[in-house]
Amino acid sequence: MTMAVGNKAPDFTLMDSESNEFKFSDLDGEWKVIFFYAKDGSPTCKRGCLSFKEQYDLFRSLTPPVEIIGISQDTSSEHKEFKEELELPFPLLSDPDRSVADLYKVPVYLGQFPAKSSFVIGPDREIHYVYDWLFRPRKHVAKILAAMSDVTERREF
Repeated sequence: MTMAVGNKAPDFTLMDSESNEFKFSDLDGEWKVIFFYAKDGSPTCKRGCLSFKEQYDLFRSLTPPVEIIGISQDTSSEHKEFKEELELPFPLLSDPDRSVADLYKVPVYLGQFPAKSSFVIGPDREIHYVYDWLFRPRKHVAKILAAMSDVTERREF
């Protein structure tokens, strides 16, 4: 069972694809989408990252803008290679021991397959939406974008 709508999103610090510290609290006051995925380069995860990339400008054009953050167990160097290959405009963070995935209660299926989960988080760190996306990353990103459009149009921040 993942974190629920209305919960406060836990703070964390992870390394990004450039081996720099990324502090989630630095984005307090902003809308963000955190998406957890299984593995750089796996077909579904690659489609998911590309779907977020394709819609990134739309997320950023909302008022207020929405930041996208990808998290998996891959290393910073693996993220760097993957991010460069796909030309991803958003940060990829390394969570090698699943400490952050565990904070957000992202499940592991059959003891080895990390779930693909996304969290829409408001400026006050309240979780507004939770989505799981095992096999339909394009529809997943479209749902999040539609929800964000509704929220930002109503100016719920």
